[in-house]
Amino acid sequence: MPETAHALLADGTTVRIRPGGPADHDAVLRLYEGMSPEHLRLRFFVASHRSAEQAAARVSGRAVPGSSRSVRPGGAGYRALLAEHGGHLVGIAEYETANPDSPDTGTVTAEISLAVNDHWHHRGVGTLLLEHLVSAARAAGVTAFTADALAENHEVLKVFADLGLSTARRFDGAVVQCVVQLAPSDSYLASVELRGRTADVASLRPLLRPESVVVIGAGRKPGSVGRAVLRNLCTGSFTGRLFAVNPNAAAVLGVHAHPDLTSLPQVPELAVLAVPAAQVPVVAEECGKLGVAALLTVSAGLDAAQARALLDTCRTHGMRLVGPNCLGLANTEPDVRLDATFAAAHPAPGTAGVAVQSGGVGIALLSGLARLGVGVSSFVSLGDKYDVSGNDLLQWWECDGRTDLALLHLESFGNPRAFARTARRVTRRMPILTVDAGRTEAGRAAAASHTSAAATATMTRQALFRQAGITATRSAGELLEAAALLHSQPLPAGTRVAVVTNAGGAGVLTADACAEAGLSLPPLGTDLIDEVLAVLPQGATATNPVDATAAVSEEQLRACVRLLAASSRVDAVLVALVPTAVAAATGDALVRSLTRPHPRPRSSGGTPLPDRHRGRPVAAVLLDQDLPVRLLPAEEGTVPAYADPQAAARALAHAAARARWLAQPTGTVPDLDGVDPARAHAAVEAYLDRHPEGGWLGPRECAELLDAYGIRQLPWAWAETEDDAVLAAERLKGPDGLVVLKAHWPGLLHKSQEHALHLDLRGDAQVRAAYRDFEVRFGHLMTGVVVQPLAPRGVELFAGVVQDEIFGPLVLFGHGGTATEVLADHAARLAPLTDHDVHALITSPRCAPLLFGSGGGGGGGPVDLEGIEQLLLRLSQLASDLPQLAEADLNPVLARPERITALDVRVRILPRRAQDPYLRQLRRLRGRP
Repeated sequence: MPETAHALLADGTTVRIRPGGPADHDAVLRLYEGMSPEHLRLRFFVASHRSAEQAAARVSGRAVPGSSRSVRPGGAGYRALLAEHGGHLVGIAEYETANPDSPDTGTVTAEISLAVNDHWHHRGVGTLLLEHLVSAARAAGVTAFTADALAENHEVLKVFADLGLSTARRFDGAVVQCVVQLAPSDSYLASVELRGRTADVASLRPLLRPESVVVIGAGRKPGSVGRAVLRNLCTGSFTGRLFAVNPNAAAVLGVHAHPDLTSLPQVPELAVLAVPAAQVPVVAEECGKLGVAALLTVSAGLDAAQARALLDTCRTHGMRLVGPNCLGLANTEPDVRLDATFAAAHPAPGTAGVAVQSGGVGIALLSGLARLGVGVSSFVSLGDKYDVSGNDLLQWWECDGRTDLALLHLESFGNPRAFARTARRVTRRMPILTVDAGRTEAGRAAAASHTSAAATATMTRQALFRQAGITATRSAGELLEAAALLHSQPLPAGTRVAVVTNAGGAGVLTADACAEAGLSLPPLGTDLIDEVLAVLPQGATATNPVDATAAVSEEQLRACVRLLAASSRVDAVLVALVPTAVAAATGDALVRSLTRPHPRPRSSGGTPLPDRHRGRPVAAVLLDQDLPVRLLPAEEGTVPAYADPQAAARALAHAAARARWLAQPTGTVPDLDGVDPARAHAAVEAYLDRHPEGGWLGPRECAELLDAYGIRQLPWAWAETEDDAVLAAERLKGPDGLVVLKAHWPGLLHKSQEHALHLDLRGDAQVRAAYRDFEVRFGHLMTGVVVQPLAPRGVELFAGVVQDEIFGPLVLFGHGGTATEVLADHAARLAPLTDHDVHALITSPRCAPLLFGSGGGGGGGPVDLEGIEQLLLRLSQLASDLPQLAEADLNPVLARPERITALDVRVRILPRRAQDPYLRQLRRLRGRP
């Protein structure tokens, strides 16, 4: 864990977690001396001042009173973590191992103790400290905590029991001995996430449901940002108390103005900062000292020092922060009516939650939602996103009781792994839509390996969206198109679409758009065709698209759509309409056929059809409408209408993808046998001891890592002389007597490009000639050669990992060989992979049919699919266990029916530290001093 972190308590209060040290003696002593005799007795089993002195001495490393023993803070086997608020110590947690110097037996236990200020009980201080202590202990190799507590100390026993870790109790008279296993688990992660969500939502209340707001920098001059925010608060009928700070005005927009913060009649919960950048840190500090709970900073142009000062102030005083450089925020709840934005119009109330980084995109989305009639529950312009992020807003919408649709525009991710976990949970309750911004980035310039060349920022981001179930669109317009359908219609069960039109050309355009979007137009079947033709004018055709002809009436079109929507042969219906001069009904009448109740149609035998159409979406394509998309009011709900068939097809494809994701089980990360993380860690640490800056591993070191995770390689031998190469070739040659020689030197990556590879070598003479060729060309570089038998024929695949510093490890899979980058046939998922992620990886590349026996496969049948699954799962765990693994490149991987074998392996190691996914802490500024 980092040396210092800020995190949220259960009630949303921010505390600072840091290690204890020599300077903390007096503060720790004051903590214990301020405790009641009863709490002292529960902590030490006796109410003794001496016990408090001993505890303070232990934290500070001083000699324990009455003893010559002292403990070095942070030394071997001991750690103390302190929780502070406003510079005051509110809690302490410690552990000390009983045998820090004993040989590693695989089990290391540590005794823990916990104390919380009497006035801070029931706010989650102890639980938060224990979570951070667990993280620190795991990093130090501790596997279990032990603690003794009085049986009557129900509160501390409940803290242990509710952690989410496996806890055992043993009663010994009046004392309970607890043993807490520190092994990570899904239940612990779920418990941490639940506590984090509770704390996060509580901390956002002063931002989104404040009872009082002050605008600092509300000027008298029209056009100023502060004045615009104040105007929207006034005209939006904010239900709480509203204040303004302006030393040069008595009133602004009818709101009494105060010369400074200290002149306010009460401490406001939310302060809006609309002052020049240079004043922001000073004003923020004044707000913090006054007791303001949250800041909305619309000011822009802060430099690095000002940014750091702003965030440090917010952390010190426990204020949540939106911005800076943002449009503002709004909450349309009737009992709040908060519009603290400088947008030109108030957001319409509704059920869509919106969070954006770009103010311009925010205005566009608000305008689009208003045109659709959807409206927003809450809107937050995140701006430079120093603190509050999209992850925070997802958790708010999950709990606010109003939001049923989440719209995001995020240009960066502070903690993608936490975002992904939250999104996976939230998107099962409501659709989450985002704009995939920045798709045209060049990716990794001068990429060293095939893996890093393939792993662009776009691929990484899209992997996050796919695995989290997020609907990713390419523009704000496409996002609104998808939102219109997801808001108004049920999800389709599949991708089969029936197209109905009153003009053949419009039907063709719509059919093409469906095919391009990945949808299908299935044949309708003889019975359904007969029923459809029976309700349409003479001359109609029903081969899908259904051409109802220009003579179709409102009633006929309604009956046709009803029949198709009730059929099990299709999953959705798209109705493409154009105005014609010969229509039996006006254009408006045809549109009404989609928005008015449909009389229940009868089968050809006269039996009423079951009312099943409600489970299938219906959408319209109105080629003459001006707006790209609108929602047509219907008797029950609304029907989306699109001006462009491609927009309608895209929206349906997004809905089908969401339905497919929801239908999948959650997925689990399988347990693997034959995995030895300790061996892998030892190999990596040994390499970094020799190469502190990191680098590319040699063949032996690569083999050591792969062996530790049970990843099969083609047999090989290392040779540093010509004679060694000949002996190795004789030993390794296969039934055909052929071998391969590969030159090696540190940093060599692409052997084919360097012509550092000789294939099809038979006999001593050819092996010697190949070795001498390498010596002539690479003698000044070469450290040796790798000798392998010539591999049999099979499907050449590519598997690799890139460790992204923000997103974590990304596993890639696809077509391999020398042309892997040219073909660019790769799929990617973020680790750790679940069983469903692995299935998606294997089936997504274009080469997937080869693996199932189509068009070859090194034996004519399917390759060893279970072997591919194991390879990818083991790569995933290798990368998850080793943050130092910067990239791994297995290319080619030979896939045959009997086994999967890596033929060539490259691994790069960097000196990196692991990030604990279980640790609750507020985000830090990246790239700031």
